Order: sequence, then structure tokens, then C-alpha cells
Amino acid sequence: MNEFKLIDKIKTILKNRVIGDDTAPIIVGNKTLIVTNDILLEGQHFLDYFPIDNLGWKAISVNVSDIAASGGKPKYALISLLLPKSKTHLVKKIYRSIDKACRYYHCQVIGGNITQSGKLGIDVFMIGETKKFVGRRNAKPGDFVYLTGPIGNSKAGLELLMMKKNHYEVFEKKLIERHLKPTININSSEISQNSTASVDISDGLSSDIFHIANMSNVRIDINSNKIPTTKELKMFGKKYKKNSFDYGLIGGEDYQILFTSRKKLKENRNLYLIGKVNPGKNVYLDGKKIKNKSFDHFSSS
Repeated sequence: MNEFKLIDKIKTILKNRVIGDDTAPIIVGNKTLIVTNDILLEGQHFLDYFPIDNLGWKAISVNVSDIAASGGKPKYALISLLLPKSKTHLVKKIYRSIDKACRYYHCQVIGGNITQSGKLGIDVFMIGETKKFVGRRNAKPGDFVYLTGPIGNSKAGLELLMMKKNHYEVFEKKLIERHLKPTININSSEISQNSTASVDISDGLSSDIFHIANMSNVRIDINSNKIPTTKELKMFGKKYKKNSFDYGLIGGEDYQILFTSRKKLKENRNLYLIGKVNPGKNVYLDGKKIKNKSFDHFSSS
């Protein structure tokens, strides 16, 4: 049973229609709070030889990304730290990077838990606030499809890290930093005011776009020449004979936001129009149906 079938089974057991987005809305008085949680686990999300300096930053950022994709701003976080005895000396570096991230995103850690573990891990529960919750279910035919920034850098950065090179070029270091220290562009007002459906790009465009298409029961058409990539990714592709566009399509952990809007918004360096929502089902790239290449934590491959 793969990850998404497991989630469907859990939804059937709990019988709660709220489950299905990366965040969940909670109405408290006249405020809408949104909650989410995510974990970074050694061996699954990072390897033991990766630099530790920005691990706390990334743990906060991946949760901020979900909050931002729902049209919110992060407010509070609870941190559960899984810590091997051999790595207690890393606590200062981890929490310093957590603190830097929280100051950058204007949120704060209000508590948490710590437990001994065989592997290092950081589990973050985050609370945000929004004027209007945005999920994945309300895209309609005629909507425009937007992306908040270039994609594919993180996958390239991960592969460079795994090469274990003694020397990296400047452009390679930028790609590595994008993987180790993602920075989320919080544009919550634009998302909450203008979007009909939204999701962050954590598992890759060719995966995450299906969340909107399937849950909104629509067809989404995207154009390959509209999908933004960076010069660093193109340099990576040229040097290592890789197709940089494929990295943008299937690469994960970029944490840009993909959203649909009934309005045609003005494009800029943080907003790219990449397609349109149409009647029907599935996702099409340049008129050809693409496969859902979802990252699966329980894949045997």
C-alpha cells in the first residue's frame, strides 16, 4: 500500500472531510487559524554527512510553505526533536537555525518535546492565521494557473551534495543552498485574496499539480515554455548533461506555491502564469497528458 492509499484509508477510518490538504482550518471566534505539521528525518529527508547548520531553518520553512500556500502567515511552532545520544552536541546549531528562521518569518517557538532516538529528526507542528483559508478543491474551468518562482533547483542541489565533491563552483553552491536552506516567499494576501485553489511544490510540479486537478475535478493545461527555471539550473544541466526542464517538472522540495485564480494577475519575478484550468480531468503539458509522478515515502524503488 503506497503513501496516498494509506492516507485514503486513514480518511475513511476518521470520517473527517477536512483531511486532504496539507493544512487544516480552525475557526476560533472571528479568526481563522490554520495548522500543519511536517518532519525531517535522517536517512529519509537528509543524510548524516549533510551540513547541519541550516537543518532547523529548513524544518521551519517546510511548514511555513504549507501555511503560506493556504493563504496564511505563520504564528507559532511546537518542536519535537528526535535526538541520538551521539548527536547531543548538535542541539545548539539546530536551535540557532530554528531561531533564525522564526525571526525571518516572524513566528515563534512556544514549546515542544525531546526524545532519544536512533536517528536525528525534527517534527514541527505549526499554527498560522489567515483571512481566508485556501485549499485544493475550488479550481474552476477558466481559472489561470500561477507559480510563485523557479523550480528544479533543489533536486539539482541534492544531487550535487550526494556527489561529495571537494570543490563546488559558485553556481553549484547556490543550488546546494536552495536545497539546504529554502526561503519561502510569504505572499499570503495575494493567495487568500486571489486564489481559488493552492498547493506548495514539495513533491514536484508533475505530482503536486494533480492534487488540485483531482480534488477540484478539473483538467489543467500547462505550457513548458512558461515554467520558470534559473540560469544556475541550466548551467547544471549543461555541465552534467541533464535535462534541466525535467528537474523543474519532477524535482521536489522547491517550496514554491502553485495556485489557480479567476483573475489574470500581473506577472513579475515572484509570479508566473504557466497555464489554464479547463473542463475535464488530468493534467496536460503542451497538449499531452502527463503521468502523476508523486513522491511516495513507501515506494520500494
